Amino acid sequence: MTIERQNPPGLHTPPGYHHVTVTGSRRTVYLAGQCPLAADGSVVEGLLPQVDQVVANTSTALNSAGASPAHVVRTVIYVVATDRPVLSAVWDRFTKSEIGAAFTSASTLVGVAQLGYPGQLVELDVTAALD
Repeated sequence: MTIERQNPPGLHTPPGYHHVTVTGSRRTVYLAGQCPLAADGSVVEGLLPQVDQVVANTSTALNSAGASPAHVVRTVIYVVATDRPVLSAVWDRFTKSEIGAAFTSASTLVGVAQLGYPGQLVELDVTAALD
């Protein structure tokens, strides 16, 4: 399967991701929003430890579908923050993680007011494409 990542002429050069991701996949994998929940269902404390838990959960979910970070065609990161340095720290932590390749496709980083679980500071939405 081919996944084509593009930055069309006339658009700014993004920092690590691509504006457009095109695939001819026959199978699409949609993950539920991956939350910073430990196996016992508790919310991990602290922003960067939450990112690490989301990375672990996302890796497990992708593997269960026969996918890897290289198959990811779109990500949306939600962070309870309005401060740009906090958003940048989360982006950096994700892109340097074991699933960092997932963020080279079409990616969005959004600061939000709150997420679903009390104490939750980050969530990741992932779509992958497989043959």
